[in-house]
Amino acid sequence: SEYASGHLEGAVNIDIESPLFTEEIGKLDKSGTYVLYCHSGRRAGVAKDTMTAAGFTNVINAGGYQDASAATKLPIVTN
Repeated sequence: SEYASGHLEGAVNIDIESPLFTEEIGKLDKSGTYVLYCHSGRRAGVAKDTMTAAGFTNVINAGGYQDASAATKLPIVTN
């Protein structure tokens, strides 16, 4: 519901609280660049730590979605 209430345009939702999180990030390119955010930034920090420990090399915690929007210049959209 958080994603539906507001997310950056083009964002892909991979829920850190899902039991499938590790499996889902395992499908991603570890050398890619990933900008993470959530409502407050706390879960994005946990996700960043998990991804870094899994070998991802360029993961950025952009904080809350408002901060991420400002940093990336991407609009916030709703579904």
